[in-house]
Amino acid sequence: MTTPTVSELTRVFGRIGVLSFGGPAAQIALMHKELVEDRPWLSEKQFLSALSFCMLLPGPEAMQLATYAGWLKRGVLGGLIAGALFVLPGAVVILALALAYAQFGTLPLVQSAFLGIQAAVVIVVFTALRKIAGKALTRPSAYVLAALSFAAIFFLQLPFPLVVLAAAVWGALSAEHSQAPTEAKEAPRFLWRPVLACASLWAAPFGLLALWDHAFLSEVALFFSKLAVVTFGGAYAVLAYMTQAVVNDHGWLSLPQMIDALGLAETTPGPLILVTQFVATLAGQMQGGVSLALTASALALWVTFVPCFLWIFAGAPYVNLLTHAPRLSNALSAITAAVAGVIANLSLWFALQVLFGQVSQTRFGPVPDVSSFSPVAAGFMGLAAVLMLGLKRGMLTTLAIMGLVGIIWGLLS
Repeated sequence: MTTPTVSELTRVFGRIGVLSFGGPAAQIALMHKELVEDRPWLSEKQFLSALSFCMLLPGPEAMQLATYAGWLKRGVLGGLIAGALFVLPGAVVILALALAYAQFGTLPLVQSAFLGIQAAVVIVVFTALRKIAGKALTRPSAYVLAALSFAAIFFLQLPFPLVVLAAAVWGALSAEHSQAPTEAKEAPRFLWRPVLACASLWAAPFGLLALWDHAFLSEVALFFSKLAVVTFGGAYAVLAYMTQAVVNDHGWLSLPQMIDALGLAETTPGPLILVTQFVATLAGQMQGGVSLALTASALALWVTFVPCFLWIFAGAPYVNLLTHAPRLSNALSAITAAVAGVIANLSLWFALQVLFGQVSQTRFGPVPDVSSFSPVAAGFMGLAAVLMLGLKRGMLTTLAIMGLVGIIWGLLS
């Protein structure tokens, strides 16, 4: 395996960052082509071991895979360059989209476009559910975990972190110790300097906000830091929890705005969890104008992604040990099964919100008002399903078509 120069690594990961559309599966495939197939930077075994390690961590696995690959080739500097370049192109686009949405999002024609996009988002989430369920639900116990996690959130409104923790504990306790021991190797050296630096950088905004005493920004920092710790199983898994907190607990955005945020985040390069930046930017704009929007945007970006570097630098030397630990591996499998139930909840919840104008939250879960059913939204959702599931159109193509259909409907009506 060759070792690239810093300029070569910057050029390749800059290209990956700009082209990383289509969610984690497409992003991981792009990195495999760039790093394994097109140039001998990583072997197949190294790539798969790195991917397994990143799936153990909270946060966006594709961004963390890029960070790990950069670290493996050029140390801490390489990891910082690769991870940053994977995020920054999408972050710039998200910032522009959020500011534009804050300015023009309430125009009738724009609202019509977003009706089509919201219908498409429901099908996008359902498609993600099918893919994850196909990989995660391979045993009867996995189906039970998925069903229990769905019921816990949809009917009992239990918090997402509690569901993830319960699944992880069950998976760890039920692990079978039949795995062959790994070869004895030299003990890896803990990267205490970059780990300490990342932890300090993550904590720095809290010190500044303690001096500033700004309630809204303090809530933003604390909330998105919490998300950075519990985002197991990808962005879709945590979206229901984030939506509930943003809409009901904090009152930063309305539910249609949250669905619009997800639809726009799907169209940008980089990890889908950049939707956190969109939410913070829009909430900041509504709370205090452009200056607060920019500050909240930078803060959310910081506390969401600095921890990703921390996890990588803390665990990178121990990849072989971590990926061969039976209890840890079984805990991850249990979390993934639970995540399927969480995303099923998100898919049904989004569908109810799009199809019905009034949905009441009761002690037994959300109940729609049948008289508020929207035939137009149902028709849009059916068209999006035909495009994605029947005609196999890509996510970006479907979102663009549905946005255009919404605009046409708005003009005609």
